Amino acid sequence: MGRGGVKTFEGLVDAVGDHSSVDGNAHRPAIGPRSGQSRSVPLRDLVANPHNPRDSVGDLTELASIVEFQLQPVVAVTRSAFEAIYPDANVKARWVVIIGNRRLAAAQKFGRPELDIVIKDELAKDRATLLTAVIAENVDRSGFDVIEEAKAVESLVGEYGSADAAADHLRKSKTWVSQRRALLKLAPDLQEATRRGDLAIREARSLARVPLEQQVARWSATRDRDRPGENSNGEPGERSEESTPKNQSAPPVARSVTKALRKFDTEPDALAVALRDHLGEAGAKTLVGQLRKLLK
Repeated sequence: MGRGGVKTFEGLVDAVGDHSSVDGNAHRPAIGPRSGQSRSVPLRDLVANPHNPRDSVGDLTELASIVEFQLQPVVAVTRSAFEAIYPDANVKARWVVIIGNRRLAAAQKFGRPELDIVIKDELAKDRATLLTAVIAENVDRSGFDVIEEAKAVESLVGEYGSADAAADHLRKSKTWVSQRRALLKLAPDLQEATRRGDLAIREARSLARVPLEQQVARWSATRDRDRPGENSNGEPGERSEESTPKNQSAPPVARSVTKALRKFDTEPDALAVALRDHLGEAGAKTLVGQLRKLLK
């Protein structure tokens, strides 16, 4: 049974030492592992990255098996290395988890008393290097929504001083960086809709170019216009022929999808990302469901 209940990374940051939901005041050997080597350490000696760009740990159900086995070690840096670049961090544990904060949260929740870690203080060379590692690990991962991506990318641009430099370090195109940053120009309601997958990224980018005070109204008008099952008079029923011009063709497939299709043999993950961006989270899930049916 679960022994912890952290739901956000802010709560996870405080679940260390005597406040650990798993090992509490248990005393363990305190010999630190050398850089690059893996070893098991008690949860009381680990703390979540207080500057993690993710807002929430998300649904940890898929990580419940961590109580029995851990497939990959988490990546951490020493407290001294972390405080060297974040002097006001006030870290309470010996190591700060940089990559694997959801695994740390799952261990707290499901009762695993220790985690395998790898120490990589080289990631704490400076803030930009650390943030780049975190973003690169989390992009396209479960639970890391596009608004979190956008905020993280914006922070990285601030650290490097330019969007082009951020794109180079992330190994992403300048267009990708620009598109993510544009999402931060959306009204709060539309950002939440994008998180939920109710607003597709391609539509969100278009709305971001609209004056802030007009965005919600523009989106509402678009949804009303495209709502199925209404005729030209706004009444339930089939669409009339007049409501769809004869010379109107279906919207073209996004260029990113077409480009990703050409590279599918060598970069299949790029197509998955392009389709998710084009269809939105809800549409992507529908597509996955249909593919599963076809492959049975």
